[in-house]
Amino acid sequence: MKNKVLVIGSSNTDMVVQTAEFPKPGETVLGGTFLMNAGGKGANQAVAAARLGADVRFVAKIGKDIFGHEAKKGFVKEGLDIDYLLETTEYASGIAQITVNANGENEIVVASGANMNLLPADLPDQIFEGVDFVLIQLEIPLETTAWIVEKCRKLNIKVVLNPAPAVSLDETLLAGVFLITPNETETQMLTGIYPGNAESMQKAAGYFHRAGIEHVIITLGSAGVYLSNKHFTEIIPAQQVKALDTTAAGDVFNGAILTALASGEGWPEACRFACRAAAISVTRAGAQNSAPYRQELIEKSA
Repeated sequence: MKNKVLVIGSSNTDMVVQTAEFPKPGETVLGGTFLMNAGGKGANQAVAAARLGADVRFVAKIGKDIFGHEAKKGFVKEGLDIDYLLETTEYASGIAQITVNANGENEIVVASGANMNLLPADLPDQIFEGVDFVLIQLEIPLETTAWIVEKCRKLNIKVVLNPAPAVSLDETLLAGVFLITPNETETQMLTGIYPGNAESMQKAAGYFHRAGIEHVIITLGSAGVYLSNKHFTEIIPAQQVKALDTTAAGDVFNGAILTALASGEGWPEACRFACRAAAISVTRAGAQNSAPYRQELIEKSA
């Protein structure tokens, strides 16, 4: 029987333009292909976890508009439990404008819409029933994030925090987190330390540990991840692939880590599983579209 996991977070529609180079301020460039994809960090992570085998309950707030309608259809198709999905007429659904260059790098601007109106009052006790892990990000109000962490602390539910996009976080909030998964930029913003080598990674992880976080995974892009807890302190390398679009690589990684931990995998194994999933995702365009299915990871590792 699969363990139920809870993902609370954002749902966006990604509007993607591919271009050879990013425009400079004030410059107009002619792009290539235009794509409109389902996105949002919360939704991306929920879909990734579901495709990789988790039983996912997803809670978000969307507008009663064409973007929200299409997002909801996608959640149903992916098999997510959306019994507590909220729809509002007061706010538009979130959208993101994404530019992807020839190297697969991206620049993103988000109009959050209904995501920033997901409030503690929208989150009934029932959403937490039967779950051992909750995954959250920072594309919803910070007060809601803090409320979720405190609620989970009282219920003895493990919180996985993907601190993206990076903002300053209160020490009280950090103290209630089971696992934090920042990338290099987010690590520097939160700790003041850029994790450019093993020594600085250890120092940055130490900052999080002193704040009360037992498990730290710093994602290092194509270099893999740095894992730090009482039992492991190591860099786990990523599979080397040619990147087409890195838009949701971090989200796929987080959905995969959530899936692996909820199924009882050990820490290094969970990291390797998540690195494999993220490596597949960067070879594909789009956000949710790029998330691999569990069978693909099994075939790749065979």
